[in-house]
Amino acid sequence: MKKKLSVIITLVLLFLAVPTVCMAAGEDGASWFAQSAWALLPPLIAIVLALITKEVYFSLFIGIVTGGLLYSNFSFEGTINAIFTDAMVSKLSDPWNVGILIFLVILGILVAMMNKSGGSAAYGQWAAKRIKSKRGAILSTFALGVLIFVDDYFNCLTVGSVMRPVTDKFKISRAKLAYIIDATAAPVCIIAPISSWAAAVTGMVDGYDGLTLFVRAIPYNFYALLTLVMIITMAVLRFDYGSMKKNELNAEKGDLFSTNDHPFGDATEEKSSGKGKVIDLILPVIVLIISCICGMVYTGGFFSGEANFIQAFADCDASVGLVLGSFIALVFTFLLYMIRRVITFKEFSQCLVKGFHAMVPAILILTLAWTLSAVTSLLGADVFVAELMENSAKGLQLFLPAIVFLVALGLAFATGTSWGTFGILLPIVVAVFPTSSELLIIVVSACMAGAVCGDHVSPISDTTIMASTGAQCNHINHVSTQLPYALTVAAVSFVAYIIAAFVQNAWIVLPIAVVLMIATLLLIKVISARRVSK
Repeated sequence: MKKKLSVIITLVLLFLAVPTVCMAAGEDGASWFAQSAWALLPPLIAIVLALITKEVYFSLFIGIVTGGLLYSNFSFEGTINAIFTDAMVSKLSDPWNVGILIFLVILGILVAMMNKSGGSAAYGQWAAKRIKSKRGAILSTFALGVLIFVDDYFNCLTVGSVMRPVTDKFKISRAKLAYIIDATAAPVCIIAPISSWAAAVTGMVDGYDGLTLFVRAIPYNFYALLTLVMIITMAVLRFDYGSMKKNELNAEKGDLFSTNDHPFGDATEEKSSGKGKVIDLILPVIVLIISCICGMVYTGGFFSGEANFIQAFADCDASVGLVLGSFIALVFTFLLYMIRRVITFKEFSQCLVKGFHAMVPAILILTLAWTLSAVTSLLGADVFVAELMENSAKGLQLFLPAIVFLVALGLAFATGTSWGTFGILLPIVVAVFPTSSELLIIVVSACMAGAVCGDHVSPISDTTIMASTGAQCNHINHVSTQLPYALTVAAVSFVAYIIAAFVQNAWIVLPIAVVLMIATLLLIKVISARRVSK
């Protein structure tokens, strides 16, 4: 409590001191802090506060207020307008964001229906008979995450709802489940040519064949590839480290959460009808996957004949596609359960409310995170970083991949958005090198890898929020337990990009990076074992 109060008092003193410095500078109505390092202060305050206080809503709100004060030069009316009109309302009225919220609610309803029908319990019992070990449960969760490569939001919520009964059976902590979900969401989507992420990246590169550039960059996407290597290696070696190890030890004793609060407790305690079978989970999930893919290519013009399958994915509106696909899956699931009489119409109506209620924490965090991102954008953080990169890029070409990786990581961490980072940095790095240069491919990949890494470790990232939601895990606990793992992969990736700039051959550098990753994990295991023995 003293630590929390000291942080709050420090912030209040800062707010009282800064206006005296910038009063004269704000007379023309423009923010004195715009397009400067100050623009990164709001997200940094939110992130630090979240990690210190473990209170994500409060921390995000303080970050938003900080951004509003800086944008309005500490004007009360200007701050209110910046927060609610220019940031929150504009974000919540954005069609993409509205689509994601609708998709969240529909998936929440689907999960509630699967639980009520008994499909989730039946699948858990079926899987428990065939999965014989904790390692098997981890690798099965990993495999499902890799298979659902279409979209990271869809990945997080689907893998979580399907695999929770299995991982709970083998006493895998919710923090570990959240990490596996998060590590097979964005890192898998960024190396899958047919995904919403590939569509986003290809649309941000002008003057190039974006899809070809994306595919050529895949072998150099060290963070994504090494994250997958790390999960497999740690499952095989059967070890954990950092705060994740504490969570896993608690799970062995029966405490899956390691926190006082048990998020989404109502959903997990929902009593099933007892009539469900495995097909009541598997069939809706299969329909959900197929219908979401069809929905995405539909928005890209595939069914109207305007584009082929690949082009339709590149031009799709993933948000609308996911809404259409999930709605089709919801109608199908309703009809399936009604015909099989595993739930009544009254129980279905109750699931509508319970599904929405289960997603309220995720919706609230997403709303605050989007608002914070909008405030940061109003302050011109993207312009500041872009100018910084552009001014320093040409003189450090051989070290540029490693530098771009770090800059993309920092920007995505501070803003909580990978796609925003792509949009800022990709046009800059593409302009530095000629089309035929192998170094261009490496730098583009470093930009994507750094953005995914920053998104992976940021408490205000929507994908990180979705992973916590899918695992029904305390959000800050997920962030703090995942951070050491993500930073380990980031460190190895940074070294790999330095090597790649000099070698410029993916099929030589990638095996070296994999060996470095495994060697690093073996070293960490040895050090952890020695600490335990002492």
